[in-house]
Amino acid sequence: MNFKIEKRIGVQATTDAIWALIGDLSTWSRWNPIETDVGGAIAFSGVITLTERLEGLPERAVTARVGDWQPYSQLVWTEKRGWQFGVVRYYEIQELEPGNCIVSNGFIFSGLRGEGFHDKHKRVLRAACATIAENLKAAAEAD
Repeated sequence: MNFKIEKRIGVQATTDAIWALIGDLSTWSRWNPIETDVGGAIAFSGVITLTERLEGLPERAVTARVGDWQPYSQLVWTEKRGWQFGVVRYYEIQELEPGNCIVSNGFIFSGLRGEGFHDKHKRVLRAACATIAENLKAAAEAD
């Protein structure tokens, strides 16, 4: 069974402006206080590394593989935390009309330990997704 946490937000910016922020991993620390020190390659099976800072949890180094990506539309990566715990992390951009988009970011947890992690930390994870969404919106709309 999978457990999902997601935040969707309206952004008055073009898909180009939003993707410029998401697609440039080296600048994530400017708008994303949760996922910092981001590096790697956005490519199929590319490796992304980052530092994850969730309130109340120890800072954590993450190494993940890009599962899917489409410029101006989505970035998805997967992380295995042992054989009983998987995480899918994603950013999606949906253009409603030019200059007006819905941006989603979220986590999908799977496995027995994934269910437990989700249940124990869902408030913190929801707050993290909301913070990321608000900061991404502000950065995209400022450009």
